[in-house]
Amino acid sequence: MAARTRSSAKDRPSYRCTECGWTTAKWLGRCPECQAWGTVEESGAPAVRTTAPGRVTSAALPIAQVDGRQATARSTGVAELDRVLGGGLVPGAVVLLAGEPGVGKSTLLLDVAAKAASDEHRTLYVTGEESASQVRMRADRIGALSDHLYLAAETDLSAVLGHLDSVKPSLLIMDSVQTVASPEIDGAPGGMAQVREVAGALIRASKERGMATLLVGHVTKDGAIAGPRLLEHLVDVVLSFEGDRHARLRLVRGVKNRYGATDEVGCFELHDEGIVGLTDPSGLFLTRRDEPVPGTCLTVTLEGRRPLVAEVQALTVDSQIPSPRRTTSGLETSRVSMMLAVLEQRGKISALGKRDIYSATVGGVKLSEPAADLAVALALASAASDTPLPKNLVAIGEVGLAGEVRRVTGVQRRLAEAARLGFTHALVPGDPGKVPGGMRVLEVADIGEALRVLPKRVPRENRRKAGADAPAEESPL
Repeated sequence: MAARTRSSAKDRPSYRCTECGWTTAKWLGRCPECQAWGTVEESGAPAVRTTAPGRVTSAALPIAQVDGRQATARSTGVAELDRVLGGGLVPGAVVLLAGEPGVGKSTLLLDVAAKAASDEHRTLYVTGEESASQVRMRADRIGALSDHLYLAAETDLSAVLGHLDSVKPSLLIMDSVQTVASPEIDGAPGGMAQVREVAGALIRASKERGMATLLVGHVTKDGAIAGPRLLEHLVDVVLSFEGDRHARLRLVRGVKNRYGATDEVGCFELHDEGIVGLTDPSGLFLTRRDEPVPGTCLTVTLEGRRPLVAEVQALTVDSQIPSPRRTTSGLETSRVSMMLAVLEQRGKISALGKRDIYSATVGGVKLSEPAADLAVALALASAASDTPLPKNLVAIGEVGLAGEVRRVTGVQRRLAEAARLGFTHALVPGDPGKVPGGMRVLEVADIGEALRVLPKRVPRENRRKAGADAPAEESPL
């Protein structure tokens, strides 16, 4: 009787969450541990096992005796991608590149595949989303042809592993990991179980062969990488490919990197002939003019460790509706609203509340860091007063709700970049450090001091009476 009870308890089914591993005795639609829906599946009752010590594959060595030359990075042939990777691809490294559809992931990796291929290093490009002829058409368009670049269209994991045995590549590009499936695992391609199995098999093959691997990953509608979070933990490098499909600028940002820093950003320009790296992308974000225009102000933002000069534009018009419009592009709506409130309360500019306000950036760049607050505030004030800011002026600083201008990181790097591009005047918070030669810097403590750079004009009513525009007063700069 006791033996029958133990046998029935052993044969009793259990249920396990495929996402986090939580187990239960009955099925649930939602995992109470990770809150994921539809991940609880039936599995056998967990058996208690112990692992006996086994034979080691290689003896443990003092860390100083480990040969580090095997982890020497090899250039991909694309300098901007090498910058983000920390010098290039390390043999055996697995890189996950994720981005929205149509942003240019396949175009970039096909260019990398052709440039990295050589006599000593073959490249295998496996596509699961397109046919081989479609990829060949793109290669002809962007000039990504090489005798040492091999192309295969496969969606079966065993076939991909077979190609690795026949080609013996130094670089594998899988586009994309969600389209490949293993016949030994239940579930549709792209499911959590399939993605985990495919990624695990490719990672094992990459480590055993010393082969660098680039995996293309899909993203959800929220911008997060699709699939189990375990995928990001398993790979060595996670890169995010960002960009507005209506703009030319593309950014490759490091999210995780075991071989380098994660504060580097690679800049690319997407055009009809392909995608090219931009060593000096600030020109995309500026509008060169002979004379300054009201409602524009320049700032210097930091993308990772790279300073970029960007232009903020603002426009105010009389509103035709009871609730004035507030429209932004490339700027955070909440921060623009804060700057409007600070200008009205601390800067004593009351004309903004009843007018339609439009604010935007140039070239598709997105400014989210607080260091752009001062430029946004000055652009709005300039648009409200219809008075242009002094020429060759950049504004850097965070603006608080009390109207104070706070310090930000990397002021010296920002000023050096502005000086390199020919800007001669800057508004910064107090104590900016070493100032580049030939640049005049005005330190401001609050928004009131910053607004004094706007030349004061005679009111419009007085100008109408005078019959002509009166000259503006000189700015402190």
